[in-house]
Amino acid sequence: MSGYCVRVQSDELLRGHGVQVTAQRIAVINAVTANKHISADAVASAVRTDIGSISRQSVYDTLTLLANAGLIRKIQPIGSPALFERELDDNHHHIICRDCGHIADVECAVGNAPCLTASSDHGFEIDEADVAYLGRCRNCQKASTH
Repeated sequence: MSGYCVRVQSDELLRGHGVQVTAQRIAVINAVTANKHISADAVASAVRTDIGSISRQSVYDTLTLLANAGLIRKIQPIGSPALFERELDDNHHHIICRDCGHIADVECAVGNAPCLTASSDHGFEIDEADVAYLGRCRNCQKASTH
């Protein structure tokens, strides 16, 4: 029964953003909702478990459509494949382990550095700052000390 509730909410969410409802789109948005920082390949795997067959291209196309519609956020960590999440209404950033790729959310940056106000807007209307912190997670730190 809980899967039905999620599907109904996903239907309404898609329609509310002017996106045509299909089983594939519902399965993709449900996979992103259920898994923070999920890759396109992991979305494809989750969708195949949920509804059966779907092409890799359909997954990529659907992720692009949902991101463009403002239903999901695409995160592009340097040197890593794109990741997707549903957290849209907050101003959070990400911290990424250079060794294992683990990613975690970080609340809005504070302090003087790194700067979140551009020194020059070059005529742009800036509405977002994308900050990614890179380092080594605890597990990787421990592994290198042993």
